[in-house]
Formats: sequence, C-alpha cells, structure tokens
Amino acid sequence: SGSSVDDIKYAIGAGVVKMNIDTDTQWAFWDGVRGYEAKYHDYLQGQIGGPDGDDKPNKKYYDPRMSLRAGEEAMAARLIKAAEDLNCVNVLN
Repeated sequence: SGSSVDDIKYAIGAGVVKMNIDTDTQWAFWDGVRGYEAKYHDYLQGQIGGPDGDDKPNKKYYDPRMSLRAGEEAMAARLIKAAEDLNCVNVLN
C-alpha cells in the first residue's frame, strides 16, 4: 500500500508475483463513505428538514445503504485501478 505505480511496475519486472492491496481498498471504501457524507452533509443533520425545506424528509440520504453503496463504488474503482497497475487486465484471453 502506498506504492507508486512506477515502484509497482519495477517490482513486477523484478519478478514480484504477489502484492497486498487491502489497505488501499479499505481506504478507498472509507473515502467513498466520507465523500458521501461531505456531499450530503446538510441532509444528514436530521430526519426532517434541510436544504430542500424545513418539512422535507431526508430518509433517502441517511439510509445506510446509500453511504455504504458510495463506499462500495469507490472500492470497486480502486480494484480496477489495482488490476490495471498490476497488469492483471485481459491476461486470460
């Protein structure tokens, strides 16, 4: 984790066959959740009332599935990036 793409490419060229990406995927998940909270912060301050009006419900914003989905999407994007960095795309074709 935290390795530059150049370092990863060098390691692969030198014969490294295993690289742990757990820390990177954990951070990506957290960063997705954090980004969701930042984007919808004003809606997440109460069940009712926010930028759309004092009587508008916020359920679709504080539903935990929404923030978790943002984390999942961010982690999936990071996995794609890791596969590309590790030359693991279209290798079985």
